[in-house]
Amino acid sequence: MDLEAVRTFVAVADAGQFQEAAATLHLTQQAVSKRIAALERDLEVRLFTRTPRGAQLTIDGQAFLPHARELLRVAEKADASVRPGRRPLRVDVHSRRIAPAVLLQDFYRAHPQIELDVITLNADVHGAIQAVEAGTIDATFHAVPQPTPAGIRSAHVIDEPHELLIGPRHPLADAREITPHELAGLRIWMPGMAAGTEWAAYYEELSAAFGLTIDVLGPVFGYEALLAEIADSSDLATLKGGNSRYLWPDSYDLRLIPVRSPSPVYPMSIL
Repeated sequence: MDLEAVRTFVAVADAGQFQEAAATLHLTQQAVSKRIAALERDLEVRLFTRTPRGAQLTIDGQAFLPHARELLRVAEKADASVRPGRRPLRVDVHSRRIAPAVLLQDFYRAHPQIELDVITLNADVHGAIQAVEAGTIDATFHAVPQPTPAGIRSAHVIDEPHELLIGPRHPLADAREITPHELAGLRIWMPGMAAGTEWAAYYEELSAAFGLTIDVLGPVFGYEALLAEIADSSDLATLKGGNSRYLWPDSYDLRLIPVRSPSPVYPMSIL
């Protein structure tokens, strides 16, 4: 269906006259008439009857009008979804549970007039940078390699502290805080952390600095399964970002122990 003909139909219906619609659309009255005639042939119905007062919608025209408006609305939305400067900002947060998602939600609460499209790319920093370069997304949050590629700007925005997440039967369940050195010897389970990613590099450096052993083996069944395993274990633990959001049933009675003295932080930038 010719959208320009549909747009012309709506203009005539709103104006009630071919001549006024032609002026609104910056067309000649003859061009408007031709578009309406072509649309009527396509639909095989009469949309208007001419009266001394102008153009009056037929019953078929009245039935078609709300659908015509919806066609134009959807076309406008489709155009705006991809046209730079008109579509919402596409921002990758990698996961809706982690600190960048929290930060972005706070930003939106402060600036609700800015349209956002929150994306969760399954990519490390290199894949995310490629998506920014390609224009697939407008921004992303990651631990940034130095230097960044030409044309990519970054700003350090997050230093996320760590918390030890353990179950109620863990020996440290009643601790108020723990040092990084005291994490040595604990069974810290972080399955699915892919080698070569910036977060794997960070945890390798953290482990080397404080003598930690992080177990990344095992299939990944999701955060919910991980939390259930920890809640049911007397020795299993994992590390969680202090600003990240995790929800679990009250019956799990999970404990969050801040890691301090010193407090290692995971640095993140917006690219």
